[in-house]
Formats: sequence, structure tokens, C-alpha cells
Amino acid sequence: MAMSGDGSDRRFEVVAETRRRWSVEEKRAIVEEASGPCTNVSAVARRFGIKPALLYRWKKEFAAQSSAREAADLVPVAIVAPPVSAQQPCAPPAFDDFDGEIEVALTNGRRVRVGADVAPAALKRIIAVLED
Repeated sequence: MAMSGDGSDRRFEVVAETRRRWSVEEKRAIVEEASGPCTNVSAVARRFGIKPALLYRWKKEFAAQSSAREAADLVPVAIVAPPVSAQQPCAPPAFDDFDGEIEVALTNGRRVRVGADVAPAALKRIIAVLED
């Protein structure tokens, strides 16, 4: 039984959106374009038909991948003292003739350069402040 105002000739339109699959190369090219100086990320996203949030997510993913690759290049180093011969008395190493600089690379990517005469306690305080 039809109700008042109910038309039998209703039309329904089904709209099916398909997800676009972007290759890694395409994503990288879009991210590089959006990373340029004075580039409007929203305008780049509109041009490629994606949301700016997706573009920011891709930027974050590529940044994490590149920092992981950089971290993989670092390896721990251990310095072993040379064996002391029985003929030489044990003495601390002398750095009196070294007048250069020491450069320390911190885990967050910052670098600290200090003179060779810096006190270890002062260097520890400097590093603690810069690593926060």
C-alpha cells in the first residue's frame, strides 16, 4: 500500500569511490614537491586529489625512514688501551701537546665542539642540556 506522497518512480544513484593506490615513487615525488620552500601543502594536495592530512602523514613516514637509515649508519665504537709493556711504568696519557678541538656528535643530531682543555664535568653539563 502506497503512502501519501510516496512516488513509485524513485531513482537512486549509487556513487562508488575507489581508493587510489599510490606507489612509493609517486608518494616520494608528491612529498618532495610539497617540501619545497614557500610551497603551499594544501594546494599540492588539492592538485593530486588527496587530503592535506594524508600528505603530512607521507612526509612524516618518509622523514622517519630517512632518520632510521641515518641511524643505521652509526655503529658503536670501543677504544681499547694498548697493552702496557713491563718496561714502561703505568702513566696516564698526556694530552698536553694537543691543542685542537673535540667534536661530539649527540644522539639527537646536534654537534658540540669544545677545546681540548674543557673540564669533563663542564662537558657533561653541556651535553645534558643539549640532549633534552
